[in-house]
Amino acid sequence: MRSYDFTPLYRSAVGFDRLAGLLESAARTSQENGWPPYNIETTGENAYRIEIAVAGFKPDELTREVKENLLTVTGRKTANDDAGAERTYLHRGLAERDFERRFQLADYVVVQGADLVNGLLSIKLARELPEALKPRRIEIGAGKAEAQPLIEGRKSKAA
Repeated sequence: MRSYDFTPLYRSAVGFDRLAGLLESAARTSQENGWPPYNIETTGENAYRIEIAVAGFKPDELTREVKENLLTVTGRKTANDDAGAERTYLHRGLAERDFERRFQLADYVVVQGADLVNGLLSIKLARELPEALKPRRIEIGAGKAEAQPLIEGRKSKAA
């Protein structure tokens, strides 16, 4: 397992703090456990979907939060003390542990909604560019054949 120190990057690059932070979070994310498994897919030119396998979790046990381009999905199991006392497991292979999964979102990507169907939490994302950043067509006007003076003024008499 490798760990990288990005401190020299912070000292020598002015204004690239966010880039260094992204590199650190990517290095940290690769060392996480792989639970719960997830898929990220594109569903259109500017549409995406994240699917997370959350079998056994109810909708009220799942929290989705977006803060500063960071999507955090958290699952906290509620205690079922009375139901657990009646059960005797011979094998317990279903993980019912708490989790927290983070996704770094690109600029202008917003969460549109989430659905929980058949143990899959599906989060819909869309990239919404502001009008100022969208490409626009510039029309070419037809100029007049005769040149117009750029500076208008009165001629003064020479003394």
